[in-house]
Amino acid sequence: MNLPNKLTIFRIILVPIMVIIPFLGIDNTFLGIPISWIIIDLIFIIASITDKLDGYLARKNNQVTTFGKFLDPLADKILVLAAMIMLVEMQKIPAWIPIIVLTREFVVSGYRLVMVEKGGKVVAASKWGKLKTVTQMIAIILAFVDSNAFAQCFSGTLRGADLILNIIVTIMMSIQIIATIFSGLDYLKGAKKIIKN
Repeated sequence: MNLPNKLTIFRIILVPIMVIIPFLGIDNTFLGIPISWIIIDLIFIIASITDKLDGYLARKNNQVTTFGKFLDPLADKILVLAAMIMLVEMQKIPAWIPIIVLTREFVVSGYRLVMVEKGGKVVAASKWGKLKTVTQMIAIILAFVDSNAFAQCFSGTLRGADLILNIIVTIMMSIQIIATIFSGLDYLKGAKKIIKN
């Protein structure tokens, strides 16, 4: 097994570790942020770095494999959705946000399966897809260290650094939602002929 595939598997292994952290009873805080949230955030950041690194190494060293093509996007979905579900449980984001993301992933995965079966060419990631990925990662990373819920900045109760951080998280999360919807629609446009059939 080559290094890019090992990194992909490592990313998947990090997900259950990330999920277990809240159950370890780490009660200390740092700058008002629970240490457990910071640890979860660091694990998510490391996993996100491996996402970029495995793809780069696979292309650079000509180590692109069928196994990697299957597992890499799956690992990404598992990581992002696990993080978002944790944020819902922490009451930092509403449940409808990961529901939109999950719906888009089902649509895209279904489309890709049909295209493989038909021997067609899969639509490449659009600017919306790239924007979704970047803003999604930033939003999740910042949400873990934001003590306040999504869009609480509009309540008028936040001040100073808390207000600024919550505004950034709210903007990034909102952009990723819009990009998620439009990138999903791009895939549906590419699948228009298949849907008609």
